[in-house]
Amino acid sequence: MPLVAWGALAYALGLFAALATSGVVATWIAACALAAAAVGMRTRGAVIGACGVLIAAGVLAGLAAARDDVRCARALVHDHQWDVSLEHAAHAGDVAHGTLRHDGCSAPATLLVVHGSADAGEVATIRGTAAAGDRGVFVRDVELLRTTRGSLGVRLRARAGARIDRIFAGDAPIVRALVIADMSAIPAEQRDRFARAGLVHMLSVSGLHVAVIALALELLASTLRLPMRPARIASLGLLAAYVAAIGAPPPAVRAAAMLAVLLGSQLAQRPTSAWAVLALGGVLPLVDPHVVVDLGWQLSVAGTIALVAGGALAARSLPPAWRGARRALARAVIVSIVATVVTAPLVAWSFGRIALLGPITNLLADPLMGIVQPLLFAALCIPIAAVEHGAADAAHLLLSGFDGIATVASSVPGAAPVVLPTVVGACAAGAGALATVVACVAHRWVGAVLVALGCIGIMLLEPAVALDRAMTELHVIDVGQGDAIALRTRRNHWVVVDAGRSWPTGDAGRSVVVPYIAHRGGTVSMFVLSHPHADHVGGASSLFASLHPAGFLDPGYVGTTPPYLSALATARVEGIPWRRVHPGDSLVVDEAVITALAPDSTWASHLADANLASTVLLVRIGQVRMLLTGDAEAPEEDWLLEHWAPALRADVLKVAHHGSPTSTTSRFLGAVRPRLALISVGAHNSYGHPGAEVLEALRVAGVQTLRTDLSGTIVARTDGRRLEVEARSSRWEIPPRRDSP
Repeated sequence: MPLVAWGALAYALGLFAALATSGVVATWIAACALAAAAVGMRTRGAVIGACGVLIAAGVLAGLAAARDDVRCARALVHDHQWDVSLEHAAHAGDVAHGTLRHDGCSAPATLLVVHGSADAGEVATIRGTAAAGDRGVFVRDVELLRTTRGSLGVRLRARAGARIDRIFAGDAPIVRALVIADMSAIPAEQRDRFARAGLVHMLSVSGLHVAVIALALELLASTLRLPMRPARIASLGLLAAYVAAIGAPPPAVRAAAMLAVLLGSQLAQRPTSAWAVLALGGVLPLVDPHVVVDLGWQLSVAGTIALVAGGALAARSLPPAWRGARRALARAVIVSIVATVVTAPLVAWSFGRIALLGPITNLLADPLMGIVQPLLFAALCIPIAAVEHGAADAAHLLLSGFDGIATVASSVPGAAPVVLPTVVGACAAGAGALATVVACVAHRWVGAVLVALGCIGIMLLEPAVALDRAMTELHVIDVGQGDAIALRTRRNHWVVVDAGRSWPTGDAGRSVVVPYIAHRGGTVSMFVLSHPHADHVGGASSLFASLHPAGFLDPGYVGTTPPYLSALATARVEGIPWRRVHPGDSLVVDEAVITALAPDSTWASHLADANLASTVLLVRIGQVRMLLTGDAEAPEEDWLLEHWAPALRADVLKVAHHGSPTSTTSRFLGAVRPRLALISVGAHNSYGHPGAEVLEALRVAGVQTLRTDLSGTIVARTDGRRLEVEARSSRWEIPPRRDSP
């Protein structure tokens, strides 16, 4: 790899470190990089020196971008009127998305519209109440005051989407993804199927799709006998217009930039290294530093690196006597295997699986994609009924074959094993992938192979050599309006209480809880369900399928919600033992003693509300006690006071029912006397949680209170005596009660 490729990679790594980790960690990385650069320059290691400087430069650029984001978010939320560029049409009652702008600041925004309407691509002046969130700005009570014509690209994209819906009917969701980079309508089950088959990258407009379009335009120019030089320039202009019209997704920008660099070198008759072309194309989208954390860009760059490295390996390793189709097929197999290895760390981290059949499925699907993409554009660009219907019918057959490949591959047992790497494992896997690339292209490849093998050894040995932790941790995971509580012992065993909510296209278990636990390592010793409402059990099925807890504790209240029935079915399929919660039963997991206080079967038998039959757990770690109350309301709290009053005292209280006024009565709070109260609640939820009365009662009682809607995920730590809490990367100690000995 030439210096320009190492330099581009180093700068991207620095950006990623700044935007994906805390500022303290990123600063340490920059300092280490500069130290390595100094050593490299002293020892005449030009590559090491340059890469160290560029990593530090990337960190500084990323930290500057992060500071600008915070500054803009703070400035925007203090206003009450903004201009917003709308991505889709917005009407009263809709949840709309767009880009908020005011006084030189901009940020992605989610809008809850209560009055007015606007079309996609328009710039609307809005009024409402804003709050900063992890993914931009959230604005509620939005009134659309007036609109002006906005982005031509967004309006064209909306019109193209409407034509796709009309022409392709049932195939419209996947055609939208392939043509205008809109994956919102693809069902979660279909996305999972393509992920298990190793084909999920084909569902978004990426380098493959841009290359197919470029090739189709070149073939068209050749068929029409157009002069090659002007035809290529015109094709590049059309590609640029297309990429801009679909919203300039980073993978498409990367591919178009690479084609532009390649065309420029050809027109100038200057030979250019494939690595240089890749470096320039990959870095260009990083004009916006946030692109570095975009999975599509990451997979696109990693896949192209694998394409170049795999091609070099094939050229070096295939016998010269192999010619024609035999050589082409062998080269394609080698490149596909290298691509699977190089992208595996990203795929495992993001999807929790590795598609072992990816090399085969990609070989089968690539020709279909090469044919179907031009057909889709023909139907979209030629407004003649016969052309539209003919292209749509032909595309339907090809898309059915495409989906059939994914269906067959995903159904093969063991074809996509669950792989959930920790942070250390993911870093080792990334280093191993980079070493694999070096081994493919270097003449002295033995050292790189040894490094790759060493990285594999780290991944295999890490779980066995995990050190005991100094403190036990209670994680209140931010899953929006719902509950997901995870107790982590010093020996890295987890007890998970609830798994968040579900929605039509996914659930918090798959998107939040499973990655959160898996990336920190360890095993799940028990899953406890507080009650069968969807905002608590919604993610349980995904958690069972991915993390395989050793047991499932259920309050036994009969629930008929689809998420609860799905959780029971998955537990049965996965062989997870089911037990009913009985008051007084205790579970010992390492240093943690967990005792169930409720529900009682006699008490629950006459109830019509599952909240009143919530599982209530008392967790004891040394002298520190934590009380987890699910959605228990006042009647169940009264039952607890009657039967377990002396046991209710706790240092940490997980406030019941998201802080609803129907819970946390003064008598109950007086019996618990917590030092720290934790509320799991969604931002700007429609229920008004947490209630002002509950917050006031906690304040009067002198209880330090933290909420996930304001602080994100909250972690309470204890060594059995001291109690610490961490939120938003800040950590502090909770003082003992005044009446404590």
